[in-house]
Amino acid sequence: MGTDHAHRHYGDEMLSVEEAQEYILRAMNVLESEEKPLSEAIGQVLAQDLVSKINIPPLTNSAMDGYAVRHEDITEASEHAPIYLQVIDEIAAGSLPLKQVTPGTASRIMTGAPIPNGADTVIPFEDTDEPQRTERRESVMVPGRVAIKYLSPKGSSVRPFGQDIKQGQLVYPAGTVIRSVDLGGLASIGLGQVPVVRRPIVSILSTGDELVLPGEKLDDGKIYDANGVGLIAAVRASGGIPNFVGIARDNVDDLNDKLDECLRGDFLITSAGVSKGDFDVVKDVLSARGEMGFWSVRMRPGKPLAFGMLYDDSGKAIPHLGLPGNPVSALVAFEIFARPSIRKMLGIPNVFRNTVDAVLQDSIENNDGRRVYARVIIRYQDGGFIASTTGNQGSNLLSSMLKSNGLAICPENQKFIRAGDQVQVHVTDWDRVEYVS
Repeated sequence: MGTDHAHRHYGDEMLSVEEAQEYILRAMNVLESEEKPLSEAIGQVLAQDLVSKINIPPLTNSAMDGYAVRHEDITEASEHAPIYLQVIDEIAAGSLPLKQVTPGTASRIMTGAPIPNGADTVIPFEDTDEPQRTERRESVMVPGRVAIKYLSPKGSSVRPFGQDIKQGQLVYPAGTVIRSVDLGGLASIGLGQVPVVRRPIVSILSTGDELVLPGEKLDDGKIYDANGVGLIAAVRASGGIPNFVGIARDNVDDLNDKLDECLRGDFLITSAGVSKGDFDVVKDVLSARGEMGFWSVRMRPGKPLAFGMLYDDSGKAIPHLGLPGNPVSALVAFEIFARPSIRKMLGIPNVFRNTVDAVLQDSIENNDGRRVYARVIIRYQDGGFIASTTGNQGSNLLSSMLKSNGLAICPENQKFIRAGDQVQVHVTDWDRVEYVS
């Protein structure tokens, strides 16, 4: 790890958001690949090209329930002068034709069944006399005759082999993010498992003597650890595997014990203990176990930040991101720095969220020259996006985050954004964007 920013402290010149992002992402590596069952691979990235070993469909087959015929036999067919063909075979999906279609004959065929030799067209049931025979409860089984009442173009309802995917065809290139819709395509070429970049194990550690786990008794002077649960959910939503180690108290022994457990993963995220007023024990322990930088980032909320490398007993380096302790600050900093890091480790090409331009419904003030990430509710209305702040924007007010589905950005060099002005919004939850007609 370099030292250009690694040992900056909170008293030094503040870093820009982009400087911090660049430095952190540069330290993150794409993880190695693993074989994963299809059903467990959604959201992961293919580690190598996938080429089909078969044709899809593997045989020329019927797209309809009907009759496989020779087109030249039915060129004169009409409702008033139907062409009668001898039915010689019945072919179900999953079975093979027993007979060849010859002049004056037809095979009754089901959707997906292979086209018999000699046939080049499928006439659907509704274009024959079968519906009428069925109404009269007459047999539609072979042997027998069928009347072709309507002419279809040659090749109708015939799906050639390899029409969808050809043998040797590149189906998905390396780097593809697997979606649920892709599973059918992968299954269709016979793959039960796929090579993917493995998910990072992200250790999560809260710090502070004042913290109590949710569900435990809350004594005077204590607060519940909201960050731990919030970060578990955020890691999982980002594609990582969360490993919540618990709460480390503000003493050297407990913090070291907890860090030992954390270093078994691929990435460590801690909350609290990195700001100007925090106990030195956290900074001292982290610095003693690796190369850590304690930064001030030009953003609000989320100004205090730590990043560096911690080392396990074997000398393996584990990236460590230290988030501020205030719940909103922690979640915003996670969104801006940790989520892109996890996505890079997953091999996802685009690590950042999409942003949109929206019309701000109220104002955002920037009184200290930092980039403001205001929590907003964004909706789509009258052909464009509108954004409303979620009320008091204090970094300790978790409710402002819970109500939001985006972060409106007020740049460092802008003192305010007025109601009615355009604002760039970092969308955090598209599922909660309301579309108003």
